[in-house]
Amino acid sequence: MKALEEKILKEGTVLPGNILKVNSFLNHRLDVDFLMEIGEEIARLFKGEKIDKILTIETSGIAIAVAAAAKMHIPVVFAKKHKSANLSPDLYKTVVHSYTHGTDYTVVVSKEFLQSGEKVLIIDDFLANGKALLGLLDIMGQAGAETVGCCCAIEKGFQGGGDTLRAQGIRVESLAIIDQMSDTALTFRSM
Repeated sequence: MKALEEKILKEGTVLPGNILKVNSFLNHRLDVDFLMEIGEEIARLFKGEKIDKILTIETSGIAIAVAAAAKMHIPVVFAKKHKSANLSPDLYKTVVHSYTHGTDYTVVVSKEFLQSGEKVLIIDDFLANGKALLGLLDIMGQAGAETVGCCCAIEKGFQGGGDTLRAQGIRVESLAIIDQMSDTALTFRSM
């Protein structure tokens, strides 16, 4: 998505440790009009697919998932990183390592919101080493739900997570794929 690449170049900042800061439009302050463009692009990519719902992980994946769901007219379920008192004790759960935060989270989804046989699109903001998506795929497997595909706004292609998932036969669509990143330049993969 050329508009996303341009937005990353204009407003993104590369931090030490291969961290891309896009807080001005995606991860802290939300550019809602632009998010709706992202949602429209995701809906276009998966047009013609039977999708019952979208699954994402809190927190930054929620805005993108909601934008896509609004265009596709389907619900969103998000995996919670912290079990709360208002959750049913009947949960799917898995451990996910966050590249950005350098920590492991046990993420959970109430069984009532993810059913066997449902066709689900997984959405997240970033794809680096693929651990978040692998965790969500694990939850999908526990539920007996069918993964239609995975879609991420920004993939750090040089970290290999997307390639690993694609090699497993999983459809992975990323709106912008960064092949090289330094504090002075970003190189996007031609799509």
